[in-house]
Amino acid sequence: MPHSNQIDLLPNQGWDERILVCRNGRLVQTFIVVTARYVVLVDTLINAATARQMVAFAEPHLAGRTLLVVNTHADYDHAWGNQLFVGPDAAYPAPVIASLRCAAAFAQRETAETLHRMQAAEPAIFGDVRLVPPTLLFDEQLTIDGGDLTLQLFATPGHTPDHISLYIPEIETLLAGDAAELPYPAARTVDGLPLMRASLDALTAFEAQTVLYCHAPVAAGPDLLHDNIAYFDGLERACRAALQRGLPGTLPAGAAHIDRVGCRYADVTPQTELWRDVNPYYHTDGHADQLRMMLTWLDAAQA
Repeated sequence: MPHSNQIDLLPNQGWDERILVCRNGRLVQTFIVVTARYVVLVDTLINAATARQMVAFAEPHLAGRTLLVVNTHADYDHAWGNQLFVGPDAAYPAPVIASLRCAAAFAQRETAETLHRMQAAEPAIFGDVRLVPPTLLFDEQLTIDGGDLTLQLFATPGHTPDHISLYIPEIETLLAGDAAELPYPAARTVDGLPLMRASLDALTAFEAQTVLYCHAPVAAGPDLLHDNIAYFDGLERACRAALQRGLPGTLPAGAAHIDRVGCRYADVTPQTELWRDVNPYYHTDGHADQLRMMLTWLDAAQA
């Protein structure tokens, strides 16, 4: 889908007023957390222009506070606005906090290749993007003491190896990032699948009253975490049964093998309009990819 530089500030729908939710069309949501000491931007969107609009939304709260930036992970829709905050020509100099693995992801060849491909396809959106890695790095967890609010940053790998999420205990609020999504977070590798399921378990353990996601409606709430867990549990049951029937542990990419496993998208997701009204990719190829990786992982584990 074409990308847009338009950012909207969503009306508060019951979460703590110190959290602002920014939406870039149907692509992604990012967050601004206002504490007594800091204004924290959680992700920097797709380019400097979209990051600048986040700063504009944050600006009324900056008086007497320090600006901080967090990258949940290195994907383009979360971290390609970093150049606004880092470097000698940064318009709003600020530390960019992320995991050690996030910084490493910026140095990968495929990250540069993705940028070149997207610059060629949409120069008006990505032409000025420079890959700027985060500057303040941690391994498993980091705490930001905001005075009134505490931001607990912690590793939630699986969707990507570098992914982190945030929990704010004073208001029982979880910013899940892409560790949970509607309809499901997508593991990209076989090894990432069990990590992602463990991260979902870690997220539910907080028993947060408010959960906000980068790729789900703001009204999805904590139930989406449990729905994501149930989705992968359903995949596991179907794949175990398929292996017992003699299906090979390795299948080709594509949606053709969904019926061979015997597990359609509708079999393992809630039967509501919210879950049906997602990109068709999640019903077909995306679902097939998760099935294929689950089958391979289970087959290897049994061996």
